[in-house]
Amino acid sequence: ILLAWLQRCFHPLLYFLSARRCLLSSAYTDPAVWEQRLRDAQDLGQLASLMDRTYARKFPVSSLVIARFVDNLSSKEEVDQAQYYLYKFRHSPNCWYLRDWTIHSWIQHCLKYGARDKALYTLKNKVQFGMFPDDFTFNLLIDSFIKDKDFRGACSVVEEVMLQESFERTSTQIMSLYALSKYLATKPELSWQEERNMGASLMLAGLKQENSVGFNARLLGLALIGKVELSRGIHAVFHEMPLIWTSGYLGRALAVMDAVCDFRDVKLSEEVLDHVEKILQDLSVNADGQNVTDTPLEEEDELETQKLPEYINRFKELKERLVSQDRIDSRSLESLVSALMQQTLAACENADIAEYQRTVSVWEAELQQLIQRERETKEKNQKSL
Repeated sequence: ILLAWLQRCFHPLLYFLSARRCLLSSAYTDPAVWEQRLRDAQDLGQLASLMDRTYARKFPVSSLVIARFVDNLSSKEEVDQAQYYLYKFRHSPNCWYLRDWTIHSWIQHCLKYGARDKALYTLKNKVQFGMFPDDFTFNLLIDSFIKDKDFRGACSVVEEVMLQESFERTSTQIMSLYALSKYLATKPELSWQEERNMGASLMLAGLKQENSVGFNARLLGLALIGKVELSRGIHAVFHEMPLIWTSGYLGRALAVMDAVCDFRDVKLSEEVLDHVEKILQDLSVNADGQNVTDTPLEEEDELETQKLPEYINRFKELKERLVSQDRIDSRSLESLVSALMQQTLAACENADIAEYQRTVSVWEAELQQLIQRERETKEKNQKSL
């Protein structure tokens, strides 16, 4: 009786703790490892004055100076100031030498001082600011948006992961798929560019997962890309995207369904299949898949459009086959991804944290080398006077 009473009283708390497991742990997001590293304490005012004088004389600012500036930020106002100097550095002759730890430090300070919008802005405008974070840094930013239930913002970060082809860590793959599935569950109205980007993110992250989540993500991703291909042409698909320029994305989506029939432990979500079916129906209603732009379709695009009736019939056949083989899961993509996170995220975190600690040690060594090199250069210049 006592056990039953405890379960009844604490069930909401247990559910809350279980749900929070779908996010990165405090050990992962704890900035202590970063803040306890060896730092080169400097006065921001003097650094700003040094950079202004250097730029005024048409000389390049060193990567060590901009690193010092970012490392010593202590308020949101100083974060705003740092954004200006990151832009100036990116448009200087030394633009290729922005250090990885400076990028990580910038994101950490943005999160610490409530300037996440600045982090996202510089990330979306990476060419102008040189923001190319590593997977660990991406994870921190995605997690921050997810914990605030800003799934659209999280997907904006995932889009940058996709564009930079940074789905190497299992944790990044799962975090990205979680953000995408949560956002899609809200049934947002997407532009064709958003459909393409969401599709590419789902497909590329899904390709890294050989399980039900991976196959569902591939299927839905390819279908979304295929929708854009049939309505706007293959050029709209691969332009400035890490996607192949060969036509037939809807055919590749159906190939995923066919492949699932040969995998014993893989099932496709009924919700995902319904989404793919609706995409095919919408394309069929829309003038049999005719493009919606004023620009005429190229010959290869016309040929692909003519395959739409074949794709619809093939989808129906494959769906019947999946039903007969009991390969359809009643759970949504969101539920499947959440279950995968519960099973695997903790182990992924341990590996990531250990790798991060090693990386910080390497960054510390590189910083000390730069400081030593700067000291030697100054001494050499003084002797030559």
